[in-house]
Amino acid sequence: MSKKKIVKSMKERYLESVSQLQSALDKDNAMEVPKITKVVINSGVGRITKESDKMNEVFESLSLIAGQTPVKTKVKNSIAGFKVREGQIVGYKITLRGMKMWDFLTRLVGVSLPRVRDFRGLNLSAIDSNGNLNIGITDHTIFPEIIPEKVKYIFGLQVSVVTTADNKKDAELLFRTLSFPIKKNN
Repeated sequence: MSKKKIVKSMKERYLESVSQLQSALDKDNAMEVPKITKVVINSGVGRITKESDKMNEVFESLSLIAGQTPVKTKVKNSIAGFKVREGQIVGYKITLRGMKMWDFLTRLVGVSLPRVRDFRGLNLSAIDSNGNLNIGITDHTIFPEIIPEKVKYIFGLQVSVVTTADNKKDAELLFRTLSFPIKKNN
């Protein structure tokens, strides 16, 4: 008796729908169909730079969520009005490509976004004119890798899904085909 896969991965869904997208977008070649190239996860820590224990918690949580080590984002020029000095860490970012990207997107759409309180879908305005999807998450504990009982500091993060789509309409069709929970009417 063979076990049936209950949840399809995001990559499998994309590969199955390339021909459907090609005909819907009226593209001559399958290589012209938009695809997801990378996922960038950002989190700013500007307000807590003096509290190293909170910064370590953000670093560790992002490592767990993405499955790879974040890169420290540092200030290039000192600005007295913003109280930042050159070389000061103001955030962390992670760029996911390949299978890590597809696995993260599968978990994001299938597990994490449904765990958001009062979630009714992503706004269509989250897709920019270049065809990229930007999702703001205010509570990082929606990810299953994070154990809420151990969390001392709750922080937000931004997930940017970068595509090769030329415009918003093509990107919307791509995301809807991949079962992203985008609202019908805004």
